[in-house]
Amino acid sequence: MTTLLIFAKILVSILAVVGLSLVAERVSPRVAGILSGYPLGTAIALFFIGLENGRDFAAQGAVYTVAGLSASLVLVHVYYVVSASLNRHTRLFSAVAAVAAFLLAAALLHRFNFSLGSGLLFTLTVTAFYAWRFRRLKNVRVTTAVRFTRWVLLLRGLAAASIVLLITGLARLIGPDAAGILSAFPITLFPFLLIIHFTYGKEPVHTIIKNYPFGLGALITYALSVSFTYPSFGVAWGTLSSFLAATVYLLIFMALTSRR
Repeated sequence: MTTLLIFAKILVSILAVVGLSLVAERVSPRVAGILSGYPLGTAIALFFIGLENGRDFAAQGAVYTVAGLSASLVLVHVYYVVSASLNRHTRLFSAVAAVAAFLLAAALLHRFNFSLGSGLLFTLTVTAFYAWRFRRLKNVRVTTAVRFTRWVLLLRGLAAASIVLLITGLARLIGPDAAGILSAFPITLFPFLLIIHFTYGKEPVHTIIKNYPFGLGALITYALSVSFTYPSFGVAWGTLSSFLAATVYLLIFMALTSRR
């Protein structure tokens, strides 16, 4: 059973990252940035945390996931600032600085006792700030798609899979609050940023970052839904209901922005 769970975590993580990368190549980094807010990595983490530690454990963690999503915005902001400031070794320094910033923000958040309401208010405020902060970044498109081998596609998801394994493996040791905050780490977005950065440069990455705060509403919706539906309906039906709620948010958002 343990081996099957590990295999499932790896497979789902790989599929999520590969899918986002293909959207960036075939559609646009803007759409990929919005879809990066879709609860792929966080949903994977909360789902397996619920399976392994119980639905109430995951539901309590989801309360802190709502607050922890503000740390994921700190991560993409630091990635943008570092990559925009440097001309050499931008990928390495951007990645290291972004992860360090997330861990620092997560440690600070863990010092506070968030309720669902206070965590939601805090994250919405941070999201609005970064949507304003990134407003002047340009939307660019990937003009020439690079052909990837199956090994490169596999490597795209291995980073996300390792993060999922780490968070879900530590969950019981660190407790639901800390596990919930770590679940807010952009599990699929972070390796996706590195892939696009390595392949196409930093301009498409900045487009993804520009649109990430708008897609983050889907993640907030998902985590809120998990906190209510897991105790009532269980992990499986709660996950399905939460995905439905997040999808409705994204459909409404995409409809409104397409009119603009």
